[in-house]
Amino acid sequence: MRIDQFLALRIEEHSRASLRKIVEIGGVRSENRRVRRCSQPVRSGQLVEVHIDGLPLTPFSLSEEHVLFRDGDILAVVKPAGVDSQPTPARYKGTLYEALLRYLHNPFRPRERPELAMVQRLDRDTSGVMVFSIARRAHKALSRIFSDRQAEKLYLALVAGVPSEPEGEIRSLLARNRATNLMRSVERGGREAITRYKVIECFDGASLVEVRILTGRSHQIRVHFSEAGHPLLGDRRYGGPGECKGGRLERQMLHAWRLLLPHPVTGKPLDLQAELPEDMEKMLRLLRGGGDAAERPVSQAD
Repeated sequence: MRIDQFLALRIEEHSRASLRKIVEIGGVRSENRRVRRCSQPVRSGQLVEVHIDGLPLTPFSLSEEHVLFRDGDILAVVKPAGVDSQPTPARYKGTLYEALLRYLHNPFRPRERPELAMVQRLDRDTSGVMVFSIARRAHKALSRIFSDRQAEKLYLALVAGVPSEPEGEIRSLLARNRATNLMRSVERGGREAITRYKVIECFDGASLVEVRILTGRSHQIRVHFSEAGHPLLGDRRYGGPGECKGGRLERQMLHAWRLLLPHPVTGKPLDLQAELPEDMEKMLRLLRGGGDAAERPVSQAD
């Protein structure tokens, strides 16, 4: 039996068309291998796994509007919120990594896989600047720039409340809680995380802060502000409010705004900046008392 027919018989809450799309984006595994074709046969006794992340089934594609900088060695892009940086169990096609491979594909050399190396990641619902090496001679040098902390990473975040100090530094050891799969600060056994912040603008019950991270730990900014009593707006996983000023929040209000680093080959200083996305701009308008305060989602689609 074809695998799409097999899934349609067993997963009644999804249409066959939806299940075909789930196969096509890479959300189905057979015998622990990702299935590539809807026509792939399954046989009695095989283990079939289906991973569904609840995101749109139309794969994300990279276009020129996402590109900040490109030369023969590196490519800098703006990652939209809602797009995974790298493949997950639920999808391969439509992740930023896969979209980059399609974008860099040379139609005159169809069998040649593009050179692409990822040195940083952003959470699915964090938007902003990401840089990749696209030539072999740049791979190690770009990786070393990040590991040696030569890259300055600046974020903009909307947090609940107003920090008591207009600027400061948060240091802790971060480790993953296996029971909840969330990161947290621990007394020993974690990895050092250093977050510096500066309050840019204060509102009634919220603040806009500029954040600079000296380390790149998983969920670092989200954990540090949550534990400081000022979780990010929209960050429900770490205790952030789901709505503010009549606007419903569909993701954490965090944007990788600016990345400063030397070019890995030429050494020339690069200053890569990504404009604030529309959902965060809209939330700022609501906080400042302008725009419409209708009960509409504050989402990237807006």
